[in-house]
Amino acid sequence: MHSSLQKLKFIKNQVIEIANKKQLKTNPKIIVVSKTFPLNDIIPLLEYGHIHYGENKIQETENKWSEVKNNYKHLQLHMLGKVQSNKAKIAVKLFDYIHSLDSEKLALKISQHQKDLGKQLKFFIQVNIGDENQKSGVNLNTLSNFYNFCVKELSLNVIGLMCLPPINDNPIKFFNLLKESSKKLNLNELSMGMSGDFESAVLSGATYLRLGTVIMGKRNII
Repeated sequence: MHSSLQKLKFIKNQVIEIANKKQLKTNPKIIVVSKTFPLNDIIPLLEYGHIHYGENKIQETENKWSEVKNNYKHLQLHMLGKVQSNKAKIAVKLFDYIHSLDSEKLALKISQHQKDLGKQLKFFIQVNIGDENQKSGVNLNTLSNFYNFCVKELSLNVIGLMCLPPINDNPIKFFNLLKESSKKLNLNELSMGMSGDFESAVLSGATYLRLGTVIMGKRNII
């Protein structure tokens, strides 16, 4: 068995165990963050039936996944990285989910391209949960207005919130803050938790985990 498949099965069991032990209602979906990894490393997971994969770069996704999407009809591609508004059209073509909706300009562009292409994606609003200058995302004090703009004015299918908590702090308080914010907006989905903090994310009610290294191993830096 391919090592990444072994790791995926192990992590899936771990997530189920945490959820069962704490009697959590959520059963988070695992997005395998496949950026920088070649298809040879990913095919065993696809063959096993895993459908959720995350990428960060439009160009890499186009080169890697365009043909594969035709062969695996249930495949769901998640854009985890920042989307430049001039690349929004390709993003709408390629992806099923975008986790990094973070500006009115981008939302407008995406809305136009969705109409042109006759396609409806699922969106997470990226929240700058730690109010960090170097990070993208909508601040908590403007979140409600931005959500209303996306949903009421543009009819985007916003299903949840996404965050990247500050690196040197306890992630649980930020995960819980995101959860509270999602409840205020009546959103059910939470994209939070990566290889280093996914257990905390599961305990905090994550519904999508973005896991790279713990499944795929150390990545080649691009």
